[in-house]
Amino acid sequence: MIDSLFPRFPWLQKYAFWIILIGGALVFMYTEDEAIEPYYSFSVFIYCVLMIFWATRWIIKQRRELLSLKTVQQNTELQHLKSQVSPHFFFNMLNNLYGTIDSDPQKAKQLVLKLSDLMRYSIYEGEQERVAIQDEIDYIQAFIELHQMRYRNPLDVRFKVDVDDPEFEVMPLIFINLIENAFKHGVENLRKDAFIHIHLEVKEQAIFFTVKNNFDVSRINESSGIGLKNLRRRLQLEYPKRHTMSFEVQNNEYHATLTIQPK
Repeated sequence: MIDSLFPRFPWLQKYAFWIILIGGALVFMYTEDEAIEPYYSFSVFIYCVLMIFWATRWIIKQRRELLSLKTVQQNTELQHLKSQVSPHFFFNMLNNLYGTIDSDPQKAKQLVLKLSDLMRYSIYEGEQERVAIQDEIDYIQAFIELHQMRYRNPLDVRFKVDVDDPEFEVMPLIFINLIENAFKHGVENLRKDAFIHIHLEVKEQAIFFTVKNNFDVSRINESSGIGLKNLRRRLQLEYPKRHTMSFEVQNNEYHATLTIQPK
């Protein structure tokens, strides 16, 4: 505490405790001494002002250090969460590729090349604090193409984009979990009439993202996987009180909606 009160006066740091203690003692020792009465009120005033100044300075510094520590901890947690996004997705994708290698080697090679492009983005851009929204759009399109290449049954995938500014910045890899869930828990279990409709809109500095897909009602999974838990925590850290995420089931359709107010 003493060090933080006298950062520019090293010699005061050493003797500050005794200066404050003795000064306070002298002020209150001579409270009733009539000989120094003319100077007493002024001394008390100066002493109290100095104490309030030093105490306020210390409190402000402690608060700043606390906020700084909290920010560092949040950034560390955020980086850890980001690092989990890619392995989670690639783990699922590699499991799917395993079965394709024997049945269709040429197709498996194409899938590996497409997967390497996604990995490159995840490694180099996924660690950034912000990326251009167009980069996220390209990543989503590549992700969709990869799934369409390996999906055996007819699949209706629509990706609608309404973005005026392609350089609009957003946290990377923030949409992919919702799209991945639509594939993994939705159309993966359907043999016909499977669809995924995705809409990304950036309007007046706000992001509106929706994913709609049908699914097999007999195989609905109520549990929330690591991907969604990860996404919820990232949103809480990066966009506190400036986002909403909701899920709704209508008949055999699953609707996921994400709204973000970056500023």
